[in-house]
Amino acid sequence: MKREVAERNAPTRELAQRLSGADEVLLLWHPEIDQVELSVRDLVTGAGFHIEVAPGDAIDAFYHPYAYEAARRDSYSGDRDATTIVDG
Repeated sequence: MKREVAERNAPTRELAQRLSGADEVLLLWHPEIDQVELSVRDLVTGAGFHIEVAPGDAIDAFYHPYAYEAARRDSYSGDRDATTIVDG
């Protein structure tokens, strides 16, 4: 029981951090909700993004953050757009 309470109140944990040019890439784990987050921020402009990633994809997302961000964006636009199948 004590462990469950401690995990619920546990702070976010930084699993990995790296710099790529001006981009800071962080891989974070939120133990209270058991969620892995990828955070990318341009240290010059302050622009960036945060996305949730599956635990099994965490390391790949850490090294290829823009591919995962693009895939997330594409999946959202695919959900909103109607799909048309055309026989050639």
